[in-house]
Amino acid sequence: MVRRGSVHSEIKSACDILRRDDGTSGVTDYMEQLSWLLFLKIFEGIEEELEKIAEINQTKYIEIIDKKYRWSNWAHRDWIGKSKDSLAHFTENIDEEYSKLHNPENTLIYFIDNILFPYLKSISGTSEKEKIAQIFSEISGNKMRSTYNFLDVIDKIDHINPNNYEDTHIISQFYEGLLLEMGNEAGWSGEFYTPRPVVEFIVNTLKPKIGMKIYDPFCGSGGFLAESFKYIKEELGSSITIQDNDLLQSNTFFGQDKKPLPYLCGTMNLILHSLLNPNYYRRNTLMEDVHSVSKDDKYDLIITNPPFGGTENLQVQNNFMYHTSATEALSLQYVMRKIKDKGKVGIILPEGQIMFGSGTFKLIRKELLEKFNVFSIVSLPKGVFTSMGTGVKTNIIFFEKTGQPTKEIWYYELKGKFSKTNPITKDNFMKPLEMLKQRKLSENSWIMPIKDIKNNDYNLLAKNPNETDDYTYENPKDLVLEIEELNNEIKDCISDLKRFL
Repeated sequence: MVRRGSVHSEIKSACDILRRDDGTSGVTDYMEQLSWLLFLKIFEGIEEELEKIAEINQTKYIEIIDKKYRWSNWAHRDWIGKSKDSLAHFTENIDEEYSKLHNPENTLIYFIDNILFPYLKSISGTSEKEKIAQIFSEISGNKMRSTYNFLDVIDKIDHINPNNYEDTHIISQFYEGLLLEMGNEAGWSGEFYTPRPVVEFIVNTLKPKIGMKIYDPFCGSGGFLAESFKYIKEELGSSITIQDNDLLQSNTFFGQDKKPLPYLCGTMNLILHSLLNPNYYRRNTLMEDVHSVSKDDKYDLIITNPPFGGTENLQVQNNFMYHTSATEALSLQYVMRKIKDKGKVGIILPEGQIMFGSGTFKLIRKELLEKFNVFSIVSLPKGVFTSMGTGVKTNIIFFEKTGQPTKEIWYYELKGKFSKTNPITKDNFMKPLEMLKQRKLSENSWIMPIKDIKNNDYNLLAKNPNETDDYTYENPKDLVLEIEELNNEIKDCISDLKRFL
């Protein structure tokens, strides 16, 4: 399995190469270019595994990408020393094609632009092939202009070589790694990509099952759906049937995102986790009118991390009962109306107006508590999302549609100092995961009766009653270390900015 640090290192090196190419400019170009290259490399391994499985089962395997156009058949050719011979493998009229080149050194770029991309955009015949065509139709095309730079990037990607494709969130790691390297330059406020331990904790709490329809309306890089797929397959183990697999592939996982790049990375990520035809669509979730949602358009399980701090116009607000421009408030209303009876929700919300504000925010919380059972709120410390470029404090809200209102909420306050250099880990969630099952009480967990919440204007903030109001001063040595760490992060940010100036 590829180490996270190794993935980041290779990404950083690849980005340095992309910066020097005349055809690429800015983080969006880098992310798109590396996304499709990495996808083609790893998808070759996926197809090889599928071919082996078909051979064992004595069934015929239908290729998704023709072997002729798979990664190793074109990426590893000698496009500099034997450019004409390399191109000859992909065209019947080599002399005619080669005559179109102004410079033989650009043969690889010509092949990518005029042969590989047109093929990938046009493949059809099965739903899996059509999904690949859909992905590459969303891509604006190859951005690189130098064959030498292109081959250097290929070399870096070839170093990213996971042994177990199914268990490695390689695209998610890539996506997060690139955000770490260039998030400041991108300037994307409110678009946070959920740390892997948080994803695992929410999925393990909600326990997805075969037969459920599972939905992430703000899907991003697809981490929640990929982890849910993995969880169900591990639960089924060797007892999984062909019918189970067909159900998981076609009618279990659903997602959407409004921006092309998250959609691209998310779709690729799901495919690389063996969801070969994911029900992932590019659309603005909040454009859906949810005043009246049919039963068929609802889901058994919704797991999501919606955009924070954004705003929507009045046209979008009219799709909801309570008008507000805040995206997190609209997102909460959305999932409340898209969940089925007896369904469950896990949603990450920022510690802001949606948790304690008055007016519209209060009305939304009031409906949440009166129409749903909010069974748990886990408060996360400020540094959990720091590695993704933001230090916002967040809460995980778990609720279910049982037909009964909330009677009490089990709270857990997860403590710790997390940062870019000290990220949250799976171990940090072991204790709350076990305690939540029994709703145990401790110095970091407590139960709040609904009466007390109502009397406090439906405020959902996690204020630990076990803590005294007396301020405890931190150890001066710890404060100095924290200041030094912050200064180092600032220096890293300044260095990143200087590279782009």
